[in-house]
Amino acid sequence: MKIVVDSHIPNIRGLIEPRATVVYLGPEEITSAAVKDADALIIRTRTRCNASLLDGSRVRFIGSATIGTDHIDLDYCADRGITVRNAPGCNAPAVAQWVFAAIAAWMRARNIASADGLTLGIVGVGHIGSIVARWARQLGFNVLLNDPPRENGGGSFDVIFSPLDELQRCCDIVTFHTPITRGGQWPTWHLCDQEFLSGLQRCRLIINAARGPIADNAALLRWPGDVALDCWENEPDISLDLLDKTIVATPHIAGYSAEGKQRGTAMMLAALNDFYGWNIPIPVIEAPATGAQLVSLAGIAASYDIADDTARLKAAPATFESQRNHYAHRPEFQ
Repeated sequence: MKIVVDSHIPNIRGLIEPRATVVYLGPEEITSAAVKDADALIIRTRTRCNASLLDGSRVRFIGSATIGTDHIDLDYCADRGITVRNAPGCNAPAVAQWVFAAIAAWMRARNIASADGLTLGIVGVGHIGSIVARWARQLGFNVLLNDPPRENGGGSFDVIFSPLDELQRCCDIVTFHTPITRGGQWPTWHLCDQEFLSGLQRCRLIINAARGPIADNAALLRWPGDVALDCWENEPDISLDLLDKTIVATPHIAGYSAEGKQRGTAMMLAALNDFYGWNIPIPVIEAPATGAQLVSLAGIAASYDIADDTARLKAAPATFESQRNHYAHRPEFQ
């Protein structure tokens, strides 16, 4: 049995080898030729799993050590009996840490002393958005939540959801935490577009740490407010004009905490155990996936110097991919 593993996935070397031949490749090396005789892939978002990669291969399992699956053609995989597993929520505390580090940096830059009187709108209230909401309330923000799929999904929620137009009227900050979808009843591709931005009445900061195409980057460039971005359209060839405009800018590393990466790896090992009936020991991660119970804005800002990452990207945007691949995974806020 042969398994191809993205070489940038940490804490995984040596754990699968007793049960399979493992080949570690960089994302640019995971090609159709490289996976033709592979039985399974363990990847990140940089590997597009579709017909061009998988046709003619014997791959029957794909594990993505990431929260999303928009880089995987799920219909193609289902038609060919390929099982797909991902790692939902693995990096949620890290992304929440990034969001509030960005907000803290913005508040310092704009001489805003406290969260009192500020309203934070959260679009997407899954693993990440739920932590962002909980921490925001602790920090003194007013919070508005928007998530039509959850609001209309028949589940039981102890929260009140608001329509987008209410967020447009009432929020000082809007942060996006949705998957990227192009179809269905609530598509999120370019959800933050010129029409949405034009309808903002008091918003001063837009944050995107979800997926690049959720926000129309050309529209963001024209919008007069502040922007904090971790996710960009056309990565790694990002808009240099938009980069210059941003108050916070990082190379898609919001979720890159040491603990988040450990969770993602542990979830992949568990998925392999389930699929193949193995008993690979699963590492124990001490930090809870729900994030810290008590937070302070000063504490979050101290736990992560987002200004360093911003300065690094602005100084050398052409190295976006290298900065991402070789990022020193930071500790989560504890």
